Amino acid sequence: MPHTHGLAGHSDGDVLLHALTDALLGAVAAGDIGSYFPPSDARWKGADSVLFLEEALKQVRKAGYAVANVDSTVILDQPKIGPHARRIQTRIAELLGIRPDQVGIKAKTPEGMGTDNAAIAHVAVLLEPV
Repeated sequence: MPHTHGLAGHSDGDVLLHALTDALLGAVAAGDIGSYFPPSDARWKGADSVLFLEEALKQVRKAGYAVANVDSTVILDQPKIGPHARRIQTRIAELLGIRPDQVGIKAKTPEGMGTDNAAIAHVAVLLEPV
C-alpha cells in the first residue's frame, strides 16, 4: 500500500503475510518463518513475502492439509486498512487458492497500546485434511 512511511524489516516487511506464513507453519508444527528464511541470510534481504507464504503452503500440503479459511487482524495507526481491505482479501485468497469469502481482514488502531509506530498482525487459520 502506498504510504509516506514503510516498515522496517529484513525482507519486504509485509507484516500480514509474515503472520499468515507463521500461522500456516505453526498449524502443521513446521517451525516458523525464521527457521526457513533467517534474517541473518542476505538472500532474504528485501525478498517478496509471497515467497515465504508459498513455502508455508508447501509445508501445509506436505502435511496433508488444505486451507479452509483465514481470519486476520492488522493493528496499525496509518495507513488505514479499510479502503484497501477488499483488495487485500482478494489477493490473499488468490495466493492461498481459496475464495475471498474464506478470508477475513480486520483492522484495528493501536489506541492505548503504546505501539503507535508499529504494525502488528494476528492470523488464525483453519486447515482441513485432504
